[in-house]
Amino acid sequence: MTAPIDFYFEFASPYGYLASQRIDRIGARHGREVRWHPMMLGAAFRHTGAQPLIHTPMKGEYMMRDLPRFARLLDVPFTTPPVMPANSLAASRACVWLEDDADLGKSLAKAIFAAHWGEGRDIGEPEQVVGIAESIGIDRTRLLEALADPAIKQRLKDRTEAALGRGVFGSPFIFIDDEPFWGADRLDQVDAWLERGGW
Repeated sequence: MTAPIDFYFEFASPYGYLASQRIDRIGARHGREVRWHPMMLGAAFRHTGAQPLIHTPMKGEYMMRDLPRFARLLDVPFTTPPVMPANSLAASRACVWLEDDADLGKSLAKAIFAAHWGEGRDIGEPEQVVGIAESIGIDRTRLLEALADPAIKQRLKDRTEAALGRGVFGSPFIFIDDEPFWGADRLDQVDAWLERGGW
C-alpha cells in the first residue's frame, strides 16, 4: 500500500498557508493521502538558531513583498494579519485534539489558515480559534476543555518533538516516504517526485 504524504506546518507560517492550498490536490493527483501535522516552529528555532523571517533584517522586508505575489500566483486570498508571528498554541492544540478524526482536524486546520492568512484575523486568542471551530460545527465547550487539558498540551509537545526528531526544521515541511522537502516553493518538486518515482 502506498504510504501517505506527511505535511508538517506551523499556523504562524505564511508559507505553510500557501503550501496548504496545494498539497491535497497534489496528493490526490498521485493517489496519496496527505496527513497534516501541526507543530510549534519555535522549538525548531531553538535547535537551529533561526528566528521568524519577519524579525530578520532584509528577509522580513522581502517576505512582505513575496507573500502577496505568491498568493496572486496561486490565486488565493492573502491578508496580512495584525500580529506576526501569531501565537499558534491554541490553534495547534485544537488540531492535535482532533487527530483521531483526521478529516475534521484537516477541516479545522484549513479554516484556521483561511481565517488567519486569507482574512487577516489574529488567531492568538483561544476565543478566536473556538469561533473558527464553531463555524465548522465543532462543539465550543468540548474544545475549550481540550485547550486547557494538560494531556492535549503534552500531546502537542510530543508531536513537535517527534517532528524535530524526523528532521523538520521549518514550515512547510513535506515527506514523501522518507524524502524531505522544505518550503512552499518545493511543491513543484514534490509533484515531480511523485510523478517520476524520484530521481
